Amino acid sequence: MDFNQIQELIRMVSKHKISEFSLKEGDFKLVIRNQGSSTEGVAPVVVAAPQPVMTMPVAAPAPAAAPAAPAAAPKAEAPAAAASDDSKLVAIKSPMVGTFYRSAGPDKPPFVKIGDTVDAGTKVCIIEAMKLFNEIESEVKGKIVKILVEDASPVEYEQPLFLVEPA
Repeated sequence: MDFNQIQELIRMVSKHKISEFSLKEGDFKLVIRNQGSSTEGVAPVVVAAPQPVMTMPVAAPAPAAAPAAPAAAPKAEAPAAAASDDSKLVAIKSPMVGTFYRSAGPDKPPFVKIGDTVDAGTKVCIIEAMKLFNEIESEVKGKIVKILVEDASPVEYEQPLFLVEPA
C-alpha cells in the first residue's frame, strides 16, 4: 500500500465520520482512528506496523510497480508473465519502502550480478529510506538468476528485488 492510498483512506474515514478503520494485508496492518468523530475538522491518527519478511518462494515475480499504480494491477499480470522454471526460484524481497541501489556508491561495483552465488547473509543491495542506507542481505543460498529492479528506482514493501535459484 503506498502513501497516496493511505492518505485517501484517511480522507474517507474523516469525511464519513468513521471512528475506527482497520486494514490488514498479509503482515501489513493499518489502523486509522478518528479522535472525536462527532467533531468536524479533527485529524485522524494513523498507526502502521509492517513486519518485514525478506524471502519467500514465489510462483511468479510481480513486475516493478510505479509508485502511483494501483496495488492490484501488478498481481493480476504476474501469472501471465510467469515461466514454468520460475516456480523453483526464491525471491529476495524489499523489507521496506525506499530507493533501491545495487552498489554502495556510483563509482563502486554492484554487490551482486546475474550469475553470482550468494550465501545467507551476503549483502545484495542497499535501500535508502528516510536518509538511512539499509544493507539488505540474502536469506537464501543460491545463484542470482534475475535482477527485477533498476538501480536508483523506488521500491515498495515486499516487492521482489532478485530471483535466486536455491543451492
